[in-house]
Amino acid sequence: MNIGFEAKRFFTNYTGLGNYSRFVIDALSKTSAHDNLYLFTPRSVDHAETRDILKRQNVNVVAPSGLYAQPFISALWRTWAVSKNPAMKQLHVFHGLSQELPIGLPSQLKKVVTVHDLIFLRYPQFYNAVDVSIYTRKVRSACENADRIIAISQQTADDVKDLLKLTDPSKIDVVYQGCHPIFKTRYSQAELQAVRQKYSLPDQFILNVGTVEERKNLMLIIKALASLPAHERLPLIVVGRHTSYQQTVLGEIKQRKLEGVVHFLTAVNFHDLPAIYQQAHLFIYPSFFEGFGIPLVEAIASGLPVITSTGSCFREAAGPGGVYVDPSSAENLASEIRSVLLDTGRKDALISQGREYIKRFEPETIAQNLRSVYRDLVPQPTSV
Repeated sequence: MNIGFEAKRFFTNYTGLGNYSRFVIDALSKTSAHDNLYLFTPRSVDHAETRDILKRQNVNVVAPSGLYAQPFISALWRTWAVSKNPAMKQLHVFHGLSQELPIGLPSQLKKVVTVHDLIFLRYPQFYNAVDVSIYTRKVRSACENADRIIAISQQTADDVKDLLKLTDPSKIDVVYQGCHPIFKTRYSQAELQAVRQKYSLPDQFILNVGTVEERKNLMLIIKALASLPAHERLPLIVVGRHTSYQQTVLGEIKQRKLEGVVHFLTAVNFHDLPAIYQQAHLFIYPSFFEGFGIPLVEAIASGLPVITSTGSCFREAAGPGGVYVDPSSAENLASEIRSVLLDTGRKDALISQGREYIKRFEPETIAQNLRSVYRDLVPQPTSV
């Protein structure tokens, strides 16, 4: 089967949507040499994250030429002119990996789009109104024109049904995403020590990974730590991009006299992140809402117990190995922090259950599930 992908973020984004794009293309290209993958991108970039994938014989890059290769105009190619590219005639399926599809794709070509989340519709107050309008128009158009919609969680599938009001919700499939394979790497003591020194990490700490924004609910962890006796508090390391909301968080930290307890890391090299996870004692992710919550899978893969929120998609990501708290109750969170850190038996059981659960997010499983969606759209002849 010949499968095309909207692959801009495969080359240019080295976090969320980029990681998802590379995970999908890596898994599919590695698990079936009989499928040919075509990556449509306004520009290709040589990078360590993409180099090995692009060496495979069944992976092909399709980029604009001539006038469309020029900056700014290449964006027009990605949105519209790509549909006229001759390589489109070879495809059986075209898959938009990031909630959008090009305009004018051939009518006979089967179309698939992945929807990651509709947080901008559920919590529009956290977004610029113009952005909400643009995001909504793109995802609605993609979902209406797609033959199948892949939601990365049941929560996202439900949101597509409830918030977009699709006329045919039966075309939605839930196919989970996996975390970057780097989180399976086990670092030596020397490597861990080097990372510890590089970022001035304490010997013991609680970890939180995510953008410092109101929806991520970092404030709950701060309030929970403040309610614990000083001798039971571990330092909190927060890894993530800052927004203006950080000033509110810093004000809370100062008011509760936790300046020496909460530490922020912003410029963390992605290849150092697994070593930070592996040195933590506990991972806390109290977000109000996510499309999936990939940091939970990263933490579990790194051998950590995780505490996260009730509701949303979190039980889908962490399974029976997660501890779930009311995202509005600092008292509930403080109680579970104390329990997990002091009860070694419970902590070990959570880690074991979590590792067993996240096997469903292995690349081979996800590739098989994606391929099943494609083959339902384009049945392949049976070999005799």
